[in-house]
Amino acid sequence: MGQKSNPIGLRLQINRTWDSRWYAEGRDYAQLLKEDIDIRKHIVKSLPQAAISKVVIERPAKLCRVSIYAARPGVIIGKKGADIEKLRQKLSTMTASEVKLNIVEIRKPEVDPKLVAQGIADQLIRRVAFRRAMKRAMQSAMRLGAEGIKIVCGGRLGGAEIARVEQYREGRVPLHTLRANIDYAETEALTAYGIIGIKVWVFKGEILGHDPTAQDRLMMESQTSGVRPAR
Repeated sequence: MGQKSNPIGLRLQINRTWDSRWYAEGRDYAQLLKEDIDIRKHIVKSLPQAAISKVVIERPAKLCRVSIYAARPGVIIGKKGADIEKLRQKLSTMTASEVKLNIVEIRKPEVDPKLVAQGIADQLIRRVAFRRAMKRAMQSAMRLGAEGIKIVCGGRLGGAEIARVEQYREGRVPLHTLRANIDYAETEALTAYGIIGIKVWVFKGEILGHDPTAQDRLMMESQTSGVRPAR
């Protein structure tokens, strides 16, 4: 059996940090964790068209600051900010804290593993050939600055009777190098034949020096002027 480790968990506190940033003790921890899970589920479920990559939740004092990283922020904001206000009110009912929303635009969705995986899943549901979908995603990522990308699809590929796993890789993906800025995501495509699992690793260069917030900072720098203020 292969002893596989999640690239995100492996690099926590080395060159990336958690998506939930707060401290709690005892019963408060379980309650806040459940709130985080419910908030994330609601945001992803209610905004499927916004191409959401990740939701970061911070809780300074009595505040709940929710940062939504999305490729199409206009879908979340709506006309004159009407939709974002509705979302903020709905999230306020899910937590005792005051909710503030930040919308961060992802300028290069082609190198974001979550969005790459979702894109492949959508194509598989529309019955696009899986090899074509995977290779097209890899070419787009490499063209837009990724140093390496690896995609693995597993399940009844092409409607075959027996499930199998297919993988493609382009460039370098050094999984054992802790300083490597590797982003990872997985998703599922609910096809007519059954579920197909998709895993994506994207290598975006090396981070020299011990800095847990390095990945977030690099992401923010690459999306300069893409942050909408808290509401």
